[in-house]
Parts: sequence; C-alpha cells; structure tokens
Amino acid sequence: MAKPFIPWVGGKGKLLRLIQKLAPPWYPRFIDVFGGSGTVTLGRPIRKGCLEVYNDYNSNLTNLFCCVKNRPMALLKELGFLPLNSRDDYSVLYKFFSRDEFTDDYLKEELELTQVYLAPPELEAIRKLMLERSPRGNTRRAADYFKLIRYSFSGGGKSFAGRPCDIRRFFYLIWECSRRLANVVIENKDFEELIDQYDRENAFFYCDPPYYEAEDCYAVEFPKQDHQRLHDVLLKCKGHVMVSYNCCPYILELYKEFYIFRTVRPNNMSQTAGSTYEELVMTNYDPRKSERGSHQFTLFSLENENDEEELRYELIHIPAAV
Repeated sequence: MAKPFIPWVGGKGKLLRLIQKLAPPWYPRFIDVFGGSGTVTLGRPIRKGCLEVYNDYNSNLTNLFCCVKNRPMALLKELGFLPLNSRDDYSVLYKFFSRDEFTDDYLKEELELTQVYLAPPELEAIRKLMLERSPRGNTRRAADYFKLIRYSFSGGGKSFAGRPCDIRRFFYLIWECSRRLANVVIENKDFEELIDQYDRENAFFYCDPPYYEAEDCYAVEFPKQDHQRLHDVLLKCKGHVMVSYNCCPYILELYKEFYIFRTVRPNNMSQTAGSTYEELVMTNYDPRKSERGSHQFTLFSLENENDEEELRYELIHIPAAV
C-alpha cells in the first residue's frame, strides 16, 4: 500500500477504511473508474492474481501517473529543475494547462521568470537548457502538472495556495507509488467505455465521480446528463459496484435501486472550524452479508487511526426489490 503523491479535490483519505469495509469479500479484478489522486487504488493491499485498473478522464493526470509508474527517475529529475515557489510561477503553469498546449508565450514567460529568480551565470545556463527542452515531452508535462497541483489550494489546480512548497520533500512518495503502480493498468477513457470493457461478474468497480452541483471544483466537465448516464451504465453492470457521492435529494432519488449508506466527515475545503460534509456510499450488492449470507450489521462505527473522533455511518436505504 502507498499514500497518494498529490492532493486532490474530493480525495477519499477520510473514507478509505469505510470503502474497504464495504467492499466485496473477493474479486479478481478491481477498476477505479474516477481515479483522481489514486487514494483507493494505492491504499489497497496487493492481491495476488487481481487485475487492477486506474482510470481518469483527465489526460494530464493519467500522463502524470504513467510517468510515476514507468519513468520515476526521469520525473524526479524534471521536478528538481527550477523549483520556484511563487504566485507568478503558479500562474504560468495554470495558463499552460488551461490552454492545454505548449505555446511560445509560455516559454517566453518562463524565461522571464528565470531572470527574476536567477542571477548570472546561472541565468544563461538555465536559459540554454530551457530552449533545448521545448517543446515539452510527457515527462516534463507531468512534472509541470505535479507542480500545478502542489502549488494550488487543496490540490484543485485553480488557485494559488499562497504558501511555499518545496516539492522535493514529496520525492519519496513518488518512488513508493511507482513501486505500488508497477502492475496497475492505467487508462484514460470515458467511464462508459471503460466499464463496458472491464465488466464481468467477478469485477468490482469503485466510482468517485465529480459530485453533483459541485462540478466547478473539478478539472473536467461533468454535466447533469453525465450523472444520469453513469447511473444507467452502473445499473446494467454484471459486476459489483460501489459509488461515492455528496448527500443530496437528486442523488438519493437517482440511486434508489442501490443500497445507500450515509456518513459525515470533516470538510477539508471549508475555512470554518468544525465544518462537516455529508457523503453517501452506494452499492448494487448488500455489503452487510458475509460469504455465508448472514447479516452482520446495520449501523457501523469505525475509528480512524489518524483521528481522535469516531467516523460513523449508517444504512439509510434498501432497494425495494430486496
């Protein structure tokens, strides 16, 4: 198991043990449909003979994961190059990924930054290296995206965090994650195509889509019709399905064919002390049943090793067909 090497909006660190608790007892293929920071994939114990798939529709994110998996040393070398810690540096990276292309303007801005932060003879040496390195390959693109996420507020990639961040202190996480991802298949597909490809009766799909009416926090668009499309695809799945969502009337009604569990966790995105957030974990199977079919629980309580407070969750809906 490994810890994520980047923060991410909607990361599942607080819910990881609950997700593991409610997972099916056995499955030979695991598919993380909306992988994000990889918290769930990286946090799983390795099971011999189990196919693991990490997927995300964000191509910058999956490129970063591919580089962590396949080229960790090259990525670490790139990350050690010009590790600036300023709003200007963040703005340059943000403009680059917002345009989603390499431009001469971007190179010009970055060259100007070297003049601000470096003095001769370092300046000329760095300018020469930068000109030789354009346009950027996958590894450099991954390094820039890593910096964008690490410099941003709460890993959202949309606003500067406002505090210094020496990315070199996260190098050990990249190395650990590279080893953990060694046998993980990394995909960059739409969820419907991915689910159709990997669906089997012995598959376990974990889905953590952009939350309803909170889509602006994410790097990719996810309109209301995608929430409906995801539900429709999951309803037809042959395999086991688990979905996490924000607690709201629309989602509760949409997933009425599923078992629905409710929990309350600390709200990391809020500036208000003690703020909490309601979340749902929904399954197309009854996780209360053991392998022998007996009911084990209706109300759960689980202590998080990293928290003094107890995380509680409860079954609030059983599908009518049961």
